[in-house]
Amino acid sequence: MANIKRYIVEVEPGKPAMGPVYRSTFGVEPHIPGMESCWDIFRMSVEKYPDNPMLGHREIVDGKHGDYVWLTYKQVYDMVMKVGNAIRSCGVEKGGRCGIYGANSEGWIISMEACNAQGLYCVPLYDTLGASAVEFVICHAEVSIVFSEEKKITEVFKTFPKTAEYMKTIVSFGKVTSEQREEAAKLGVAIYSWNEFLVLGDGKRYELPVKKKSDICTIMYTSGTTGDPKGVLISNNSIVTIVAAVNRFLQGVNEPESIHQFYTCTIFFAVVSLVHYSLGMNSLHLILIHNQL
Repeated sequence: MANIKRYIVEVEPGKPAMGPVYRSTFGVEPHIPGMESCWDIFRMSVEKYPDNPMLGHREIVDGKHGDYVWLTYKQVYDMVMKVGNAIRSCGVEKGGRCGIYGANSEGWIISMEACNAQGLYCVPLYDTLGASAVEFVICHAEVSIVFSEEKKITEVFKTFPKTAEYMKTIVSFGKVTSEQREEAAKLGVAIYSWNEFLVLGDGKRYELPVKKKSDICTIMYTSGTTGDPKGVLISNNSIVTIVAAVNRFLQGVNEPESIHQFYTCTIFFAVVSLVHYSLGMNSLHLILIHNQL
């Protein structure tokens, strides 16, 4: 009898009144060499395709949307390293919690990748559950630094004084007004514009910590059924396994190799964007990705 290729394997034996547990061969211990953390997904893309465009935004010209302006992978990487160094200079070490508050943007992704680089827990903040949700998440996750879009900074201030025990630094994705600086001084929290924070990371070099698959990469808060938001711990292993599984699946699809590589690389951003969208961050400002892993 000719050999028949099997697409399922037994992973648990049967028990009384219950048959064996089977799993698709595409999903059994998928692995991409060198990919141990979310940081590796980005790092490997930068190494292979540094000049490919990664993040883009449309400039407003005379009140109308103009053409896309792009940052390459290498340009984004350089900014990520500056932001990561600036975070470390604020005293935040591996395992620290970094909140990100606002709609998807270049700054959102760069801040997230800086967290991945430094082994920090990325904690998305959102107010779709009400104004008290941001305050609760900052306190519950013990967030020490918050990145925020300009129009949300006032909302961040409103979380004081309860969050003062944890939050020590606020970084705007844009500018900081003189009034906001005065308010931050009263509250005893440091505040930086985006450009100021990038400068803070200039000339500083911190060794990147070792990241493991078992490390937590993000705490995603959901509404839960009742009561306060519930924090879901998402590990590096959860994300890299999804990427590796999609890569393995696409290897069996009759498409050019470049198509396989494109989808494998973008799946991480797709997962992150989908989760953020489901939580109410529904302004997908960026992410046309022209890269392959």
